Amino acid sequence: MENNIQKVEKLSQTTTWKGVIVGIMTILLLIPGAMIENLITERQQRSNETIQKINEKWSNAQTISGPLLIIPYQIKSTDSKNNVTVKKFNFFLTPEVLKINAKLTPEERHYGIYKSILYKSKLEMSGNFKNPMPLLPTNAEVNWNDVHVRIGISDLRGISNNMMLNVNDVPTTAEAGGSNDAIGQGLIMHLKNPESLINAQMATFNCVLMLNGSSNINFVPIGKTTQVEMIGLWKSPGFIGSFTPEYSLSNTSFNAKWSVLHFNRNIPESWTDNEVKSISETSFGVNLVDTVDHYQQNMRSAKYSILFIALTFVVFFFVEIITRKPIHPIQYLLVGIALILFYSLLLSISEQLNFAIAYVIASLSTITLIVTYSHSIFKNKVQTAIMASILSLLYIFLYVVLQLEDVALLIGSIGLFVILAIIMFVSRKISWYKSDGFEQSKSDLLNQ
Repeated sequence: MENNIQKVEKLSQTTTWKGVIVGIMTILLLIPGAMIENLITERQQRSNETIQKINEKWSNAQTISGPLLIIPYQIKSTDSKNNVTVKKFNFFLTPEVLKINAKLTPEERHYGIYKSILYKSKLEMSGNFKNPMPLLPTNAEVNWNDVHVRIGISDLRGISNNMMLNVNDVPTTAEAGGSNDAIGQGLIMHLKNPESLINAQMATFNCVLMLNGSSNINFVPIGKTTQVEMIGLWKSPGFIGSFTPEYSLSNTSFNAKWSVLHFNRNIPESWTDNEVKSISETSFGVNLVDTVDHYQQNMRSAKYSILFIALTFVVFFFVEIITRKPIHPIQYLLVGIALILFYSLLLSISEQLNFAIAYVIASLSTITLIVTYSHSIFKNKVQTAIMASILSLLYIFLYVVLQLEDVALLIGSIGLFVILAIIMFVSRKISWYKSDGFEQSKSDLLNQ
């Protein structure tokens, strides 16, 4: 019985057993690591909800489609019993040419620690419609009193001026309206002299629309030829949608130009009633990107938590083997918890300060805590300095990987390969069997 107890005590002091315990603790620390990732996700969702509330009080992201000329008409037919049937239709005509000059003025709106990007825009729209009569059925009776132009706007709360549409130099007042068709809600302008469309080969139009929105602004290339030029006071625009513009950037602004032809998008020149269900699939525009998305950076950094825990434990493990100074599993656990708390510190501080500053504060705090605790364990300045250097290099390496998004996988893979090579090089002369006492046991057996 006494021999069995001695064997158990001896096994618990072996390097192999200590390695197994450290490995189990490393795996168990994945649980609080996952909790940190859930916390980041929860805070990001709360941020998105708060931003949405700010946007709703101002105006949501805007999508502009139109203007379109809409001509109501009816066709009468008589059956064999001389019964007259009247069928009513709406004819939609897209512009031959649509030009939009847009000026975007973004601003940041804060609510507590959260921030939303809003904007004011000035849209100068011009173009022309060709004579629609040749496209209508020969027996069509046009309801001239209800001929109108529609401009689709996704959020009418963003309109900040009483817009006037000039058609053939005749001003027309706009009013809110819309229906469940391809254009949706927006503005309706009833033409004062629609019969002039018959007499002219082209009907010109122009208007100025002041529109507020948030996050992004999009345009539907409704014209047979659509040209959009935008100037924005924002240094980091994200161009979204089906078409990429020619653009130039400066430290404070951007200039972008789109030119879309009718065969570049899936929108017909004209249609009747609901033949076209949607026209927004081919939209394009600008997303006002917040370049400091600290939640995304926090999540990416949290993915490396297991790497930091494992490498720090490996350093402690090697120091224990080389110096033959035992380190208790509880001490490993406390160091692991300190490494996990780094991500909680980083998240909470980055919500208040710039991510780079938050990273420096959180990493220095964690390194100082672990190095101070390590010195109380090692009682050796050289070993403590080595631990401080290794931790500093790890946190510097992580920050570099977070900044280099495009080559993060490449840099991370190379870094891990180098780290593994260093570990293998350092451990090449360690006699693992001797550390476990295996050689001593073999010698005792031979002496017997």
